[in-house]
Amino acid sequence: MITTYMLIFAGALALVVGVTPLMRRLAPQMGLMDKPHPRKVHTTPMPLMGGVALYAAIMVVLVLFQDRYWVNQVVSILVGATWVAFLGMWDDRWGLRPALKLGGQVVGALILVVSGVHVDLVASAWINSLITIVWVVGITNAMNLLDNMDGLSSGVAAQVAAFFLLMAVMSGQYLVGALSAALLGATLGFLVYNFNPASIFMGDMGSLFLGFLLAAIGIKLRFPANVPLVTWMVPIMALGLPILDTTLVVVSRVRRGVNPLTTPGRDHLSHRLVALGLTQREAVFTLYLGCEAFGLLAVLLTMASVVEAYIFAAAVVSVCLYIIWRLEWVKSI
Repeated sequence: MITTYMLIFAGALALVVGVTPLMRRLAPQMGLMDKPHPRKVHTTPMPLMGGVALYAAIMVVLVLFQDRYWVNQVVSILVGATWVAFLGMWDDRWGLRPALKLGGQVVGALILVVSGVHVDLVASAWINSLITIVWVVGITNAMNLLDNMDGLSSGVAAQVAAFFLLMAVMSGQYLVGALSAALLGATLGFLVYNFNPASIFMGDMGSLFLGFLLAAIGIKLRFPANVPLVTWMVPIMALGLPILDTTLVVVSRVRRGVNPLTTPGRDHLSHRLVALGLTQREAVFTLYLGCEAFGLLAVLLTMASVVEAYIFAAAVVSVCLYIIWRLEWVKSI
């Protein structure tokens, strides 16, 4: 199993490293360029086809290393991810109204629900389905919103995937392990070109695709050695950084009386760290460290008792609320 994970990881990494330069050359011809804007960090037009390389690499390696178990379990995840990636590419090229974009993500989440990929927290199937939709749409958008500085979204996705892979190995879950290994290899390969100073962006296609996959992997994680009263918190903790960033942005924009979904701005965690005096690289590295802290806490939760888990959770929520309160007093750049 470990050998298979290593092959999937290496294959995805090599494919992205090889394909991304081609996408970078094709982007101007396809009209997929991100133009500078006062609310954006970059100052020159940037290719937006990195998501195509990420999508292609992950799909290819998973198909190459498929088996019967893989076919039965992962088709709906890849179909939903493909649909969400298509929405992202359409938005990158022609633009997509927020309501249509959100509705399309709900459709992607419903693909998972109908195929049996959903949370199982309560006795009611309807409530479980609703929680699944909220989770998938929320994480998909959180990764999209996090894609606001060179190497940030791809680096965070790589770290979360690494922790998911570790937990999959610990609990013997082939599907989660294969998806996580592919995601880890692809995002690390993309960082070669996306880290500051970036030469290509993943665009909405890439960030929505990564967010959808991470949400689906989080649903599929299982921890038979612990109880559901504890383990439901594990994927939330692992994805704590994008959740924190999105919560900060929503709270900030609602407080200022602007639509959090349609009003872009420099009010994310990364922008506020720069406003505090960090360089863009330092801000991204700081958020990497925060992501690693969330990931380590997620691993600890898998081994925690109920009392320990809820003490952990209360402490983390308190710290996050303080961060939101503190950063709201920092002016955006």
